[in-house]
Amino acid sequence: MRMSDLVAQYIIEMLDRENGSAEIQRNELAGNLGCVPSQINYVITSRFTPEKGYIVESRRGGGGFIRISRVKMDRGTALMHIINSIGTTLDKASAEAMLKNMLQRDMIELTSARLIASALSDRTLTNVEQSKRDAVRADLFKNMLLTLS
Repeated sequence: MRMSDLVAQYIIEMLDRENGSAEIQRNELAGNLGCVPSQINYVITSRFTPEKGYIVESRRGGGGFIRISRVKMDRGTALMHIINSIGTTLDKASAEAMLKNMLQRDMIELTSARLIASALSDRTLTNVEQSKRDAVRADLFKNMLLTLS
């Protein structure tokens, strides 16, 4: 397992133990896991984003910490939050990450996620000009999610 996966797993376990909110001392966590503090930053900024259902707050200084909280919202609000976060373009990897997150949060069923992933794939969009694929993918994804809300 990669170090970033281990860090993410550790943070998720902390969130589970602490009812969805955990305070992390970056240097202390890095020391416990045997990695550099910048690895902790990378994991937090890439995996614990608002689009993935998290709020991250940080305080710098001697007693500084990073607080990560799971956002608790109903399915409709969460779907609208995801739709609004998509923007005008969406690459395949980001779409897959969003679908995976929606599956983990029981916002979408596996069959629906597979259908959406198929519709957003590069193979499906092969006849769309390369420079326009991410824009078409974003529009398709937003419209599909609107039908779920």
